[in-house]
Amino acid sequence: MDNDIHGFDRFRRHEDRSFNRPSRTDYQHASLNHDRRWGQDGRRRDGGRQQKPAHVHTQYKTQRVKEHEMIFGIRAVMEALDAGRQIEKILIRRDNGSELSQTLMSKVKGTSIPVQFVPPEKLNQYTDKNHQGVIAFISPIEFQRIQDVLPAVFEAGRAPLLVVLDGVTDVRNFGAIARTCECAGVDALIVPMKGGAGINGDAVKTSAGALHHLTVCREESLSSCLRYLKESGVQLVASTEKTASDYMQVDMSVPTAIIMGSEDVGIDEYLLDLCDVHARIPMYGSIESLNVSVAAGIMIYEAVKQRHVQA
Repeated sequence: MDNDIHGFDRFRRHEDRSFNRPSRTDYQHASLNHDRRWGQDGRRRDGGRQQKPAHVHTQYKTQRVKEHEMIFGIRAVMEALDAGRQIEKILIRRDNGSELSQTLMSKVKGTSIPVQFVPPEKLNQYTDKNHQGVIAFISPIEFQRIQDVLPAVFEAGRAPLLVVLDGVTDVRNFGAIARTCECAGVDALIVPMKGGAGINGDAVKTSAGALHHLTVCREESLSSCLRYLKESGVQLVASTEKTASDYMQVDMSVPTAIIMGSEDVGIDEYLLDLCDVHARIPMYGSIESLNVSVAAGIMIYEAVKQRHVQA
């Protein structure tokens, strides 16, 4: 068994002799080592049974965001908005009620840019420079409006194929779905303004660069977006296990939007009610569901197959 489980040997080697206790720096160093060893449930990650010592506290970790991927300072963020820079999201200090902050909010209003009000500690995790209570994260892609994209697809004489993601928050799943969409020629990937995976450098990397070639629409309200698609003659197909209908029995050669939900709760019930068709991918093994990126790939390429057969 590890004789240094509680860090006592390390403390003895670096103890503050005058006070007969470890110095603050060594204490924090040992705490960080313990945090790697202990899980949030108080159990050891390496299988041990000892409980996490009461004196060990989880330390805040600096977020790994490169400075060229964010803009900090109220005026700098406002200038970026005026210049038409693509912004992924904006963090504003919770108690920031200055006049400049109000001006910033008026500029953001009416856009599809998510705004989060956070404590100052959250902002300090990203930079130790004077952020003035505001940090904006630059988006690596340019977002489109579905109201502009859909008419253009119809005018080109094609039956639109769209993919809508509801609550898909994992960057790797999101990147994999984006990659499949681009390879399959999907006309647009639609994501919510809030509650989805961050579209940043990691997302571009996991998509193998597909996000640079794929049309992505970010919508403030998915329900309003689905109603617009429905009114425009697009069939809404929900991929869900809450039905007996087989996905291969659904005609997706017509204008279609495939809706995919999160792996834990699936598609929101309100959105399910808006959909025209509920389709299920049959399971023949012991596991009850597929990874959402795999399920999306199956649904998308079923639509591609049907369209190529008809062509």
